[in-house]
Amino acid sequence: MTHVVTQACCGDASCVFACPVNAIHPTPDEPDFGLAEMLYIDPVSCVDCGACVSACPVGAIAPQDALDEVELPFVDLNALFHAEPRTYPPQAPVTPVVAKDPARDLRVAIVGSGPAALYAADELLKRPGVRVTVIDRLPTPHGLVRSGVAPDHRRTKQIDDLFGRIEAEEGFSYLLGVEIGTHATAAEVAAHHHAVVYATGASRDRRLDVPGERLPGSSTATEFVAWYNGHPDHADHVVDLSGERAVIVGTGNVALDVARILATDPDLLATTDIADHALEALRTSAVREIVLLGRRGAAQAAFTLPELIGLAARDDIDLVVQGDDLTAQPDDPMAAAKLDVLRAVAARPRRRGARRIVLRFASSPVEIRGDGRAESVVVGRNELVTRDGVVVPLATGDVELVEATLVLRSIGYRGVAVPGVPFDETTGTIPHIGGRVVGLAATYVAGWIKRGPAGFIGTNKTCAQETVDALVRDLNAGLLPAPTGSARAFDELVRARAGAVVDVPGWRAIDRGERDAGRSTGRPRRKLVRHADLMEAARGPGDRPRRRRGLLRRRDGFALRSGRGGRPRPE
Repeated sequence: MTHVVTQACCGDASCVFACPVNAIHPTPDEPDFGLAEMLYIDPVSCVDCGACVSACPVGAIAPQDALDEVELPFVDLNALFHAEPRTYPPQAPVTPVVAKDPARDLRVAIVGSGPAALYAADELLKRPGVRVTVIDRLPTPHGLVRSGVAPDHRRTKQIDDLFGRIEAEEGFSYLLGVEIGTHATAAEVAAHHHAVVYATGASRDRRLDVPGERLPGSSTATEFVAWYNGHPDHADHVVDLSGERAVIVGTGNVALDVARILATDPDLLATTDIADHALEALRTSAVREIVLLGRRGAAQAAFTLPELIGLAARDDIDLVVQGDDLTAQPDDPMAAAKLDVLRAVAARPRRRGARRIVLRFASSPVEIRGDGRAESVVVGRNELVTRDGVVVPLATGDVELVEATLVLRSIGYRGVAVPGVPFDETTGTIPHIGGRVVGLAATYVAGWIKRGPAGFIGTNKTCAQETVDALVRDLNAGLLPAPTGSARAFDELVRARAGAVVDVPGWRAIDRGERDAGRSTGRPRRKLVRHADLMEAARGPGDRPRRRRGLLRRRDGFALRSGRGGRPRPE
């Protein structure tokens, strides 16, 4: 018997370093680590000790004999990755932590509060004498884990527990509800800290650039995901689900998430943390078919094999494959396995009465049509040709009109510029060298805004390690200027401009309230989705200033014991 990594894998490699026999690959030092869809346990070298189980932050690893029927394909998938012999040392090499000069103070601001930001905070706080303030414009942290991960991926969301442990570390603080460029400039942030790390992600969707793209009813998958996940910016959006068909342009994991949510019985979603307004809308949805358009073939589809396996295992959804003969024989064993799954899907009988997801390959949107709103999509058929080893779609001129009142594009993401920080419009990233921002001293970058929208939640861990190591080396070399302003002064500055600001106790009050509300209805949480409600919840059941009582974390010579009005008093 062996242990098996399953669909919920976040790829943060904690299991890699827990394994005593180096049976889990790829490891962060291996060239395919950043490209792998998940991590895989070698069934031959695994000694069944279970160390990886406790190390995994999302509960993705289990003994083979404990897997349910849906997870059984991952036994073969783990073995498939190790079918080709790999040469590796007895234990995975651990990158040493760059030690901080104990004689030097270090106060760092991290802009953004998603996985990359929190992994960076964790790396920094491994060094004694470091203080980190995580800043985000939203009143809630955790980025795409809260507002991007599909609500039915409950195990993936368990990484919240890891983030909670990071938030509890000595030296960690939040300033949530603070926007750089509005409540503080980049220069002001830098003036009050030794260094600044930008980890703002990639929140803007790429455009289709086809006629009709701006019609009502034509939107982005990101906006739809934010809507059903309760993002405050999208809580009041109205999504028209009155038509029988939706079209999603793209075949990545987000596109699969959106299609799956649209096709899932709302009674099943009622046990998740989906936003109440979205659940209510889905209960009255008329959508019966969701068509995903992929411009290239099935072998080039952007969705990962684990996500496809999970969708194919659903017995309540009719999954159909169109537009590709599925006869390709790719050299990549994972791509070949993906085609095997799709061939099995294409061969099985239709599931009458079930909502249907259609994977339509070699197809591109040419135009979105409608009288005042989206009513149909002109879909063109592509011919696939190979040039220099790359499959390229060429329009054939053959088109078909597909009726749809909801059209969502999911064709990739790009970062958004932060005022006062260099930005590369071509790549949609902050230009850097090894995590050091080009042209701006004592400024660093991590996550998707650093490397582009690639990788998974856990990939941000190694990305953050590289950035933090560079920062600490610069500190030790005396390259970080001393702040001209104190942490207390910065706190007062942003509170004066932003009004109410959510700190760690405030976020805990929100989190606790949502979980308590969910528990009473059998759900993991019931999200608060409006800014005013979140700010009210952050104040807690009593007077808001009393939330600080008993906190003794030092900040520039002040002990955070509450005096009158909850303000810090000098010791």
